[in-house]
Amino acid sequence: MRFIILGVALIFVGVIVLGAFGHEYQAATIESNEFGTCYEYFDDKPPQKINCSFKIMDQTVFFGLVLAFIAAGIISLIKGIRGDWDSKIKPEDVVGPGKEE
Repeated sequence: MRFIILGVALIFVGVIVLGAFGHEYQAATIESNEFGTCYEYFDDKPPQKINCSFKIMDQTVFFGLVLAFIAAGIISLIKGIRGDWDSKIKPEDVVGPGKEE
């Protein structure tokens, strides 16, 4: 049961991170494909021209991180669903009601 909860939480975190911060990383592909030049935007100064490969690398690292969260969640879900490890305990490790002494 713990792996199922962990899997759902990891997938949820991956989707939330992608939804909250993903829009910032979409511009690199569009700028490089359509215009050939990329810009870094700031709040307090004008945009600066930068190399597009740096923005695309940042985008790849971000999506790799999100994909790692979601993949870890899926693996955890599969392990939790297939696993019967929590029901297989040694008789001497049983605690609580129903323990025979």
